Amino acid sequence: MLVRDIMRSPVVGVSPATTLQDAYRTMREKGFRHLAVLDGERLAGVVTDRDLRLATSALAPVPFPADSAVSEIMCREPLTANADDAVDDAARVMRERKIGCLPVVDDGRVIGIITGIDLLDALIRMTGVDKPSGRLEVYLPDRPGELARLTALMSERELNIHSILTYPEGTERVRTVLRIGSIETRLVAQDLRKAGFEVVWPPDKPCPR
Repeated sequence: MLVRDIMRSPVVGVSPATTLQDAYRTMREKGFRHLAVLDGERLAGVVTDRDLRLATSALAPVPFPADSAVSEIMCREPLTANADDAVDDAARVMRERKIGCLPVVDDGRVIGIITGIDLLDALIRMTGVDKPSGRLEVYLPDRPGELARLTALMSERELNIHSILTYPEGTERVRTVLRIGSIETRLVAQDLRKAGFEVVWPPDKPCPR
């Protein structure tokens, strides 16, 4: 999945001369927490609801009046994304830099924006959790062929796999999360255990209530 698949476009932005009060009003009306500051189609900066609150707070050393221009408090050199960037790369950048949005720029023009909510929506789509399905978690030895063996068993049982996610669990095994086209995951888990797989979820016995 690429950034272009999840970005919001066209972008709702404000000009550098917009007052802090008007920028905040726009955020409230649109339900946004981030605004691109645009000079024509060019990105001049980014302002967030947190920027506005801190700038106008009585606790600030020198609070800005509500009629101050956004240009006085905006981030002037925000990080940006390309429409053809992978969503996971964009998520990594936002996590590492602890930022809540990335304007999407093409040849200097702002063509979209992505936020943390957009990334969560992308995760839901990529995992298939928005479809009727069941979830399995299996430990696999970290060696070639193990994932193929697991998917072959799903194929034998005519089960559709909506998504597969894997991540290392130590140095010798991989935790594999599958979203499959069946809610009868306990029956599938039984078959997997009989075939020698170490199933993490669902458990062998129902959890006590």
